[in-house]
Amino acid sequence: MRRLKTWRFRGICLVATLLSIVFIGGNVLVIALRGASSLGDCLLDAETLFAIGLSIRTASISSLICFVLAIPTGYALTRIHIPLRPVVEVILELTLSLPYIVLGLSLLIIFASPMGKALKEAGFPVVFNQNGIVMAQLAVNLPFAIKLVVTAFSGVDPRLERVGGLLGATPGQCFVTVLLPLCKNALISAFILVWSRALGEFGATLMLVGITRMKTETLPASIYLNVSTNDLGAALASAFILLVISGISLTIANALTGSKGWGGRYGEI
Repeated sequence: MRRLKTWRFRGICLVATLLSIVFIGGNVLVIALRGASSLGDCLLDAETLFAIGLSIRTASISSLICFVLAIPTGYALTRIHIPLRPVVEVILELTLSLPYIVLGLSLLIIFASPMGKALKEAGFPVVFNQNGIVMAQLAVNLPFAIKLVVTAFSGVDPRLERVGGLLGATPGQCFVTVLLPLCKNALISAFILVWSRALGEFGATLMLVGITRMKTETLPASIYLNVSTNDLGAALASAFILLVISGISLTIANALTGSKGWGGRYGEI
């Protein structure tokens, strides 16, 4: 009887897993099959190439800025006593649960203010400009990057850095010679995931810069524009490009961290 109940429970779990695979995999399969067939006609199109180039450029810039901020922030959160730490963590993580269009609205209000006008006069326009795409991606991905960096740093025993301190190294030297080398693969993996996520950002970008062909047209924006003009083939081609990039990024990120997949983290009962 006990064995029967065990297999019944496992059967329910496996059925739920199968349904999840069908639902998620079905969405991926539709884009893969339909997008691949449309790719040849659109890949050399000037508009598609512009969207690819703009997406890669803005995602790279925003991801670099994310990690310039996330690495010292992650160090502070894991190695330095911070007053009101729970409040700080809530503030940093709050936007992870907000719709991205809300972040875009917030950015629009900020950069449409006198400060935004001053930035425009100084040669750094944001609203309805490619600079705004970087700012939108930064707002969306910075909390995510901080969380990944905190996870990476938390996996290193602080006693290793204390040993370095006993040998005469400063906290900065311990950070550079002990912590960063031990987290190198995890941080590279985190950067790739943040970059891939920035590549697909749409909601905040839509609110802050709008969508203008050959000006603020990223790959997600290209999908939206082409669907709205009933050019489904071009939309599917852009979606397929995003799918391929995401798949490659995830594969590289998992390889860097030595991930064996979800099954590798848990033993069979």
